[in-house]
Amino acid sequence: MKKDKYWLMGPVYDALSWVFAGNAIFKCKCSMLTPEYLKPGDKVLFAGVGHGKEAIYAAERGAKVTVVDLSEAMLDKFREGIAKSGKNLDIRVIHNDIFKFEEFGEYDMVTGNFFLNLFPESMVADVLAHLIKLGKEDAYVVISDFAFPQGNPLAKLFKNLYWYTAILIFWATTGAAVHPVYDYRRYMIEAGLDMQDEKHTEVLGIDAYTSFLGKKVKAKV
Repeated sequence: MKKDKYWLMGPVYDALSWVFAGNAIFKCKCSMLTPEYLKPGDKVLFAGVGHGKEAIYAAERGAKVTVVDLSEAMLDKFREGIAKSGKNLDIRVIHNDIFKFEEFGEYDMVTGNFFLNLFPESMVADVLAHLIKLGKEDAYVVISDFAFPQGNPLAKLFKNLYWYTAILIFWATTGAAVHPVYDYRRYMIEAGLDMQDEKHTEVLGIDAYTSFLGKKVKAKV
């Protein structure tokens, strides 16, 4: 059996995230899980869920949650989080490669939180296209990740240093691809999504993380 690349990172991911950003990453991941976009009974998919506190948050608000992750180490921590909640939540856990998960057209919302950054640039469009196919014809698609470097020179420098510190840690522990911050808004527009919302989360007064929400456009008959 192939070794879990996250055997080292899996148990400490949440703790490392807290050291790196306090509550900012969790806040970013939850920023689109509002009554405006998420209704009780909605089917929500979390791709590459990791420790998945945001998936538990969505389930606590009445969503029917499905999570997919290739790492059993990550899913072990996610299951611990469910147990600690002490609640009977509607959550289905799938241990699989996202490309082998083919419940197309099933979900009201599909999320890829800090997930697409694990892939080399040559694969990002294909991963996003697959996530979009999993949503219903009018589904929301949410991508949350490190903010694209822009603003004044100091802000750009901070965002780049912040990102490369993180990705080099993941490269060293999991073999993740090293690359610049992706322009997720551009990828989502090119994939045909109608961009609906964009929310920023700050670290030290600088927009460090961004969550984008796009909507699938119904095919014309």
